[in-house]
Amino acid sequence: MNELLRRRFSRANTLYLDFVDAVSAEQLGSHLAGLPSDTVGHQLWCVLGARESYPRAARAGEWKGFTSPVTAGETTDAAALRAALVQTSADVDDWITGLDAGDEASLTYALALLEHETQHHGQLIRYLYGLGIDRPESWQRQYALDEDF
Repeated sequence: MNELLRRRFSRANTLYLDFVDAVSAEQLGSHLAGLPSDTVGHQLWCVLGARESYPRAARAGEWKGFTSPVTAGETTDAAALRAALVQTSADVDDWITGLDAGDEASLTYALALLEHETQHHGQLIRYLYGLGIDRPESWQRQYALDEDF
């Protein structure tokens, strides 16, 4: 199970890195026009915060609050987001590698984190389309974007 989770998180992270490489600072600061939405960069702030917060909760045996390794000001800084994605991916990988297969509570947090990552992929796809941002090739392949509907 750990190896499967590690591969899925690695794939999710690759997609996030490709996403960050495809957007500008202006796009990271953009909202979806005419809709209640946060910025693109704040979506990534939330991903990074979950990567920091879920393992901490699993280790503590209870929720310990939400924190993110990037500040609100860094949500338009692709280099800062990329660095945080790389670091938090390594941290999550270390955490998952060490999970005990019998620790259902920690595995539940791991699955919840993977669900959270995937949910943000879906949100970011809406931003890609809504803001007219070219979709990265990895996203095209992973989610069959732009195929005949």
